Formats: sequence, structure tokens, C-alpha cells
Amino acid sequence: QVQLVESGGGLVQAGGSLRLSCAASGRTFSVLGWLRQAPGKEREFVAAISRTGSVTYYADSVKGRFTISRDNAKNTVYLQMNSLKPEDTAVYYCVGGEVPSMTTRYSYRGQGTQVTVSS
Repeated sequence: QVQLVESGGGLVQAGGSLRLSCAASGRTFSVLGWLRQAPGKEREFVAAISRTGSVTYYADSVKGRFTISRDNAKNTVYLQMNSLKPEDTAVYYCVGGEVPSMTTRYSYRGQGTQVTVSS
């Protein structure tokens, strides 16, 4: 059974940092990434990373503040979020697939973890 399990969400003040983790099991993915969905808004792409980690993709809204990385030995992807803003408040979803995409179209998605940034 393929699973993506996120952790690391929580409540943080604006300007603070959080690190999300996502452990994959049941298979490996060429591409791992993160999406988010804020209340009342559509789900959106956040970041993605290639198998070797040599290529990364970021939404313009998080570029320079978020860093995606992966540890293939642990089959885990991370999202380091710095300089957080209230507009980063959302449920963050880990996703996996075989083709890089800066859309929300990925084959597998986790259950999500809540990130709340207070002003």
C-alpha cells in the first residue's frame, strides 16, 4: 500500500519557521512535492524536487523563503519554511509522481498537515 504521511505542521508567528516532513512508503517516486490549500481557496502548487534533488521547482509566492529537499535513503521529502506570512496558512499536502509538474496533478497525495501563521 502506497502512503505519504506528513508531519511538522503547527502554529507559528509571522516571520517564524517550520519544517514539514513527509515519509513515503510502498514505493519510491521520481518526483516529490508539496501542495497547499487555504480556507476557501483552490489547492495550489508549492514546490517539487527531482529524484536526485538536482532540480527543484517553486511557486513564485514561496521562492526565496521555502526550501524543498529529500533523503532517498529514508524515502522522505522535507519543506523548510522560513519568513512565514499569514497568507501561508493552509493545509499542506505531500505529493508524489513520475513527471515534474508545477500544477496540482500528482498521482499520490497525503492526508495533509495544518500550518497556521498568526500575525
